[in-house]
Formats: sequence, structure tokens, C-alpha cells
Amino acid sequence: MALLDVKDLEVEFPLGRKTLKALHGISFSLNKGERIGIVGESGAGKSVAAFSILNLLSKPGRISAGEVIFENQDISKLNRDQMRHIRGNRISMIFQDPMMTLNPVLTIGTQMTECLKAHRAISKEEARQISISKLRDVMIPSPENRMDSYPHELSGGMRQRVVIAIALLTDPSIIVADEPTTALDVTIQAEIMALMLELCANNNVGLILITHDLAVVSQVTERIIVMYAGRIVEEGQTQDVITNPKHPYTRGLIKALPQENSPGARLNQIRGSMPALDAIPAGCSFNPRCDFADEQCHKDIPQLTGPKTHTAACIHIDRIPAFQSTGGLT
Repeated sequence: MALLDVKDLEVEFPLGRKTLKALHGISFSLNKGERIGIVGESGAGKSVAAFSILNLLSKPGRISAGEVIFENQDISKLNRDQMRHIRGNRISMIFQDPMMTLNPVLTIGTQMTECLKAHRAISKEEARQISISKLRDVMIPSPENRMDSYPHELSGGMRQRVVIAIALLTDPSIIVADEPTTALDVTIQAEIMALMLELCANNNVGLILITHDLAVVSQVTERIIVMYAGRIVEEGQTQDVITNPKHPYTRGLIKALPQENSPGARLNQIRGSMPALDAIPAGCSFNPRCDFADEQCHKDIPQLTGPKTHTAACIHIDRIPAFQSTGGLT
């Protein structure tokens, strides 16, 4: 049985007299120690899906249907006090900006020890020693001294390492990472992702990586979920999706990468933009931007089809030409 099983999840945001739906029947699972990536443009619903798992949706957002089964329990129905035993304890989250995560007026040590003591009945000294050990695990030099540092005294890469250490404090089963390297330069991004990969593998922790960067997920994850306008449009083993994308949107994302273009050539792009929640077109939501769309695509909402190892939501999969890649991601 899967460690996490998201079933037909729907999220909506009441707005005046109308209700906007952000997620439409999202379903996926995560096994213990597995690493999956959820990718898509801004507005695709990636972060909403991540926040829904931990019930961190901002009001008036709400889960309107579906289940989030974690360790045989539907945690989407738990109240705030019940979720405290799950959130930050059994499931940890890493947010985009470490400066928004860390309290600027508290030392690193205070924030780490308070987090531990909130979830475990241990002494302050025990909490301090565990915190130092976790800082050492994420390659923070002189961790004993860094315990007395404030967030602004650390570089961006060091702050993100601290956030990862905090996420690992309670030995969680799952880490949800929402664009964890967005605020970092390319070199530091690679270091942080390599560190997360190593830590998850060594501790058998499941990872849900939310990102718009297919190049990152191709190197870190075992399985990819591609989202568009609040729906899953493709899902499969990472290398299968990268080398043989079935949905036109996934193809467009891959073709837009610099690795897929000749040096000096104009970058490819998907025409148009992600639709707003109140302007999602009828039928396949990608049809205004798709090169293969026809009349049927403007009427029917495609469902995920294909073998369990690689599914896609496109009614014209069989007639779309074979994907030609330069091999930049493989």
C-alpha cells in the first residue's frame, strides 16, 4: 500500500457569487522512499496540490472533494489540532524562500529546538544536540556556532540548508518541497538538489518536488506528474516522460528548454499563456495553445489513458508524430 494516496482531490475558492475551481480530480500516490516531481507553469495548480496535502490552503480556499490518505488515514478531514501531529512531524514542507520560513528575530538554534520540543517530549539539551546533528547532515560548517546565528547572517544557500535541516528534524516520512531552489543561483541550486537527493535516499524519505524546471526533476525524481490548469495531463516514469512525452503540453515544456535548442538559436515557446481560473476553456483546457487541437478538443475533456507506468490526457495521442529530442535532458 502507498504511503500517501491522493484520490480525486478537488479544491475551490469561493469568490463573491461564484466559485473558482483550482484542482479538478487530482489523483496520485507516493511510496515510501519514492521521489516524484510535479511540474507545470505558474498557475498550473502545483503549489495548491502541495498545500492541500498538508491542509495549508489560505482561506477561503477549501478541499471540496476527494481524499488525502496518509498511513491509512484521511488527513484532509482532520482539524487543526489533529493536523499538528502530522504537519511538520510526519510530513514536512520546504518553501520557496527561506527568509519567509525562518523567523528573523530568533536564532537558528532557538527555531530548531522549539520545533523539536513542539513534537517530542525531550529536554532542551537533547533538542540542541539533535539540531546540531541535523545541521551537520546538511553540510553546515561549525554547526555548534551556527546555532547562535540569525538568518540574516547566513547566505541564501546556507539558509536553505538550515530549512532542509529543520524539515528533517522529526525524521518525517515525506518531504514536500515547493520550488526549493528558486531564490538561489545555478551553482547553489545544484548543490541543494544533490543534498536533498542524498538525504532522502539515506533516510528512506519520500519526496514530492514542486517545480517548473523539467531539467531539475529529470535529475532528481523517479516519476513525473505534469499539471495544466488544475488537472494532471501526464504522469509516468521520469525517463519515459522525458524521452517520449505523450501530451502536447509536456512536449512544449521540453522543447522550450535551452538544452533543446542550438547555440544562438531562438528559444522555442508555447504560444499563449496559462488560463485564469475563471477563464478555463471548454473541453481540453490546453486546446487554445495546442498545435493538434480540433473541434473535438473544444468539446470533450480528455481523461488519463495508457499503461499505468505512463498515462496522458489527450484524445489524439495515437496521431501525434513521434517526439524528436536533442537528448539534452537524458
